Amino acid sequence: MAYCIVQFLDKDPSLTEQVVKGLLKFWPKTYSQKEVMFLGEIEEILEVIEPPQFQLIMVPLFRQIAKSVSSSHFQVAERALTYWNNDNIVSLVEENQTVIIPILFPSFYRISREHWNQTIVALVGNVLKSFMEMNSKLFNQLVENYKTERQRERKREKDREELWKKLEQLRVSGSGDALGNTQ
Repeated sequence: MAYCIVQFLDKDPSLTEQVVKGLLKFWPKTYSQKEVMFLGEIEEILEVIEPPQFQLIMVPLFRQIAKSVSSSHFQVAERALTYWNNDNIVSLVEENQTVIIPILFPSFYRISREHWNQTIVALVGNVLKSFMEMNSKLFNQLVENYKTERQRERKREKDREELWKKLEQLRVSGSGDALGNTQ
């Protein structure tokens, strides 16, 4: 199928946006082997895509790639990470780094610390290193933003837990009063 799609897009590159958005619309969510296949299809398309067409699809595409890299199924994550072995894709990312890296960074940074598969952690580490080499200023800013956001999340979680404890205390003390009043 990839061969036919690539030939089709070679003849009419203006249809690239519709084809990629169509693939994204029907992206498999529960069938890992099919998701690996879709990642292969997308890579074939990215081999022949023209930069103007790429810019039309890069945001939704790289949101999906971030989800695929975050997959708990290691074959899906590994297949998505092989994109960084493709010089054409790396070149497209470099040309659009200020848009693409912020989309990918939160998932990649979290995975580098939390993924169960050490091969995936190592591959993500290599990609993060390449991001840092591409644009160290942006990378450092994203690290700081990520850490700040994580602190906010922890504070919200702590506040939520405290609220539930207070509600539980009110419920317990309130039900005791209610029992006392009925006697």
